[in-house]
Amino acid sequence: MDPDAKIDFEASLYPYQQLAGILRARVARGDWKPGKIIPSESRLVQEYGISRDTARRAIRVLVEEGLLFTVPQRGTFVRER
Repeated sequence: MDPDAKIDFEASLYPYQQLAGILRARVARGDWKPGKIIPSESRLVQEYGISRDTARRAIRVLVEEGLLFTVPQRGTFVRER
């Protein structure tokens, strides 16, 4: 997926799947290096015009894939490969 893409609410993929793809592509492109924090859920909500639940769900997908990890009260970070 294009790291600069916007969420298409009329697409066949759910918005959380689109966001997960965008975030995955941004990590692959090097926007966020391993060990660095990604934008907060609030920032993702503002940037992509989505709900907080959608942002949370996309992050959860990437955590389950092993690409990101979350530290309570600190944020979500890119996992070392």
